[in-house]
Amino acid sequence: MSACKIGISAGAYKGITIEETMPYLRNAGFDATFTGYRDLAQVSRFAELFAANGIFYESIHAPWDNINQIWLDGEEGARVLARFCECVESCAAIGVPIAVVHLSSGENPPPVTDCGRGRWETLIETAEKNNIVLAFENQRKLSNLAYIFETYPHHPNVAFCWDCGHESCFTPGRSYMPLFGKKLVCTHLHDNFGLPDRQTPDVHILPFDGNMDYQYVADMLDRDNYRGTLMLEVSSRHETYANMTAEDYYLRAAAALRRLESLRRPQA
Repeated sequence: MSACKIGISAGAYKGITIEETMPYLRNAGFDATFTGYRDLAQVSRFAELFAANGIFYESIHAPWDNINQIWLDGEEGARVLARFCECVESCAAIGVPIAVVHLSSGENPPPVTDCGRGRWETLIETAEKNNIVLAFENQRKLSNLAYIFETYPHHPNVAFCWDCGHESCFTPGRSYMPLFGKKLVCTHLHDNFGLPDRQTPDVHILPFDGNMDYQYVADMLDRDNYRGTLMLEVSSRHETYANMTAEDYYLRAAAALRRLESLRRPQA
């Protein structure tokens, strides 16, 4: 059994409801999960479902649609901020400790701006007020992550979510963990084939089903002795899993995490 908790994104296996996934998660030995965010009513229902099945609701991924607008003047940027704040307040209302946040999207997002700085400050104040940790996730750009962690280096509500798959396919050759690993509170683990954007690189397949170096992933997790949940952000949509049952998919997913754990240093 893995020394760490293991988790997987809710609804990873497509074609069945989240309610229907619960027996498969329990049977495979998963401890935790996360979801996206639509509204408080939806995540409240999820919270009740996961609690009834002994699954820890670790985080909610804040919406990322129109995220680049948060750096720009205008009503759409204000709406993005309001949605983020609503998500944080919903996390607090149902007892989910972490909200995962993207800072930008695409190859050519806006630069860091005064308008954006003010909005992120408001969101961080909202998180602090509600005792929620904001886990900022690596995407394609280093500059906005560096801005956050240089501006709030010791803030207890500002943390890092390492997405190893994004690092592999969006920013090959760049290592985020040496930069921000001391702030790591959660992971998004998945595999891919390191393809350029135009070839759909971000396929979110299970670890060891692509060509990523998972010894490197294990070493990066050990670098700052991360012992939190090993959380998968995966999808069964890829052709690799076309003929796989839900039971087999979740068993394969759990086995991949235990294999990753076997590559790590023994816990002292």
